[in-house]
Amino acid sequence: MGDFVDRIAQTVFWTELARGFAVTIAHIFKEPATINYPFEKGPLSPRFRGEHALRRYPSGEERCIACKLCEAYCPAQAITIDAEERNDGSRRAIRYDIDLTKCIFCGYCQEACPVDAIVEGPNFEYSTETHEELMYNKEKLLSNGDRWEPEIVSNLRDNFLYR
Repeated sequence: MGDFVDRIAQTVFWTELARGFAVTIAHIFKEPATINYPFEKGPLSPRFRGEHALRRYPSGEERCIACKLCEAYCPAQAITIDAEERNDGSRRAIRYDIDLTKCIFCGYCQEACPVDAIVEGPNFEYSTETHEELMYNKEKLLSNGDRWEPEIVSNLRDNFLYR
């Protein structure tokens, strides 16, 4: 009985060893899955949440109406908004600050905005050397929106079924 068990064990061992070797050989001839990152970038989902941006209307007027819903919804309390009323009776934000060191990139600010003013854009390459550089003010957010507007519009159009 002992010889029979040893023979079965050796057969299973060699069979498993041969199967593992075959898998290794098969992977040698496949195309590598790595990319040359700084020069090649992989695809991003339209639902990716990266660097924040404030958008403008096609006329150039900023979209934010200072309703402060994004500030209220933010679980990390990373958004600060100050508003004032204009001569025509509309409200606009005079101060819109986001502390990206507090932000958890949950996307609630984008979902809460009734006019799609604040969005999380496609940019994930925004490393900094100091904490102060991650404190975004209104001007920085608007410049991000101007820079990434074509990609943001495309992502919002591709993502409209899920919102």
